[in-house]
Amino acid sequence: MKKRTIWIIAIVMGVSFCALLVLQLRYFEQMIRLHREQFDSSVSRSLTHVTRQLEMDETMKALRADVASNLPDTVVLASDPATQLGSIGVHQDFLATPGDTASSRVSTGQSGLFLKAPNLRSVYNVSQQMRNELRSRYLYQRVLLDKVIYDILYTQSEKPIEETINFKALDQRLKAELKRNGVNLPYHFRVTSRSGTVLYTCPDYSPQGEDQAYKQVLMPNNPPQNTGILLIHFPDMQRYIFRSVKLLLPAIIFTLGLFITFLFTIVIIFRQKRISEIKNDFINNMTHELKTPVSSISLATQMLLDPAVPKTEKMTAHLSGIISDETKRLRMLIEKVLQTSMFEGRKVQYKNKEIDVNKLVADVADTFSIKVKKLGGTLDTDIQAADAIVFGDQMHMTNVLFNLMDNAVKYRREDVDFHLSVATSNEHDKLHITIADNGIGIKKENLKKVFDKFYRVHTGNRHDVKGFGLGLAYVKGIVTAMHGTIHAESELGKGTKFIIILPIIKD
Repeated sequence: MKKRTIWIIAIVMGVSFCALLVLQLRYFEQMIRLHREQFDSSVSRSLTHVTRQLEMDETMKALRADVASNLPDTVVLASDPATQLGSIGVHQDFLATPGDTASSRVSTGQSGLFLKAPNLRSVYNVSQQMRNELRSRYLYQRVLLDKVIYDILYTQSEKPIEETINFKALDQRLKAELKRNGVNLPYHFRVTSRSGTVLYTCPDYSPQGEDQAYKQVLMPNNPPQNTGILLIHFPDMQRYIFRSVKLLLPAIIFTLGLFITFLFTIVIIFRQKRISEIKNDFINNMTHELKTPVSSISLATQMLLDPAVPKTEKMTAHLSGIISDETKRLRMLIEKVLQTSMFEGRKVQYKNKEIDVNKLVADVADTFSIKVKKLGGTLDTDIQAADAIVFGDQMHMTNVLFNLMDNAVKYRREDVDFHLSVATSNEHDKLHITIADNGIGIKKENLKKVFDKFYRVHTGNRHDVKGFGLGLAYVKGIVTAMHGTIHAESELGKGTKFIIILPIIKD
């Protein structure tokens, strides 16, 4: 699959996931706001109803008192307020006898005014005067009741709010009304005056959540000094609202998980594609590397077998030397591939023992100096480590040093004299081995990749530098197996420095 196609798929899927996640978050936000509005509406409706009930109770109390003191003795109020307002009047089917007086005929009952009538058959003997008298009395009482109700409704109460309201009854009504509107949450409330003075606080009052308290004016028709403010808050309100939309949270979490998995998959795809490209470069380089010694061996063998070529002792020795050298080179290349394969399968066998790194570095530098001198360069050693005993495989450690020095030779600059330095030192109870050159250097973007398997700065069909991209991967594997670390410092055009840090063995 082409890289461009992968990028298009990644962008489309990424945008889709982001849009889906944003939509879910917006929906989650709207659902929380909707549930909050519903909760606010239920609480406000409950408080309004409780306030109205308080006003009605106060009105009924005043009504009973005023009617009882102003109406004639012939009118008795029923215990039911609705009956009080609707039953005052004259019973139409009253009975009377011709000899009864008005005062003896008027009586009261639960259904209104009627006349005593010992003789039921004298109903039609009631005089017109009695009828007019009862009608006048009924109209007078009706006007009197209308005046009482008007005075109660439109006359402001002069009683203080704490004497008007029964706070325990208020608590019971709040609880019942909130439950009726579907609010089954614990609450705390207090009543204050207009000036902020606290008049009552519920016994279990807690200030938690009071910054989101609901307000309701009590007895709004009273004078300002005799009105109160009800403040009620719910400590578990936020938890209740989030709990009501908790089913949306798993959907958001799963979507976020899918988005992270998608990103991880895209990263893996690009990494695998890069590894595939590196392996293709490795195959190309390996083919070229193996082709050269095979061609040399084949040519030398043909010359030995060709009867037309004179077989002098010098010619035979020369051709045999070519075959031997190219065979060794071929074996070394195959060995590198096998070493990397062993690292991949964790089949490397180490013969660990105590190694004197100072001596090892000096021996390797002495051997490698011959090759450096042939190139017209110089190799300096600076052995300063006081504690240089480490635990590891001497053969693999020797290969590590040779690989790093050989890389310095491969990536040398042709326009300056080659210079290579090897040094040892102790820092913070660790052994430092530094190999520095004045070669072509490495770009910063490539510096972190030089230890990756098959990676080479020069890829594709460029073969100005021989190799498979396995040397530094092998070096890092050996150093890591010795519980050490390695890193590179480089500046393009000025050279590269490799620093190996190993734990030392203390006496």
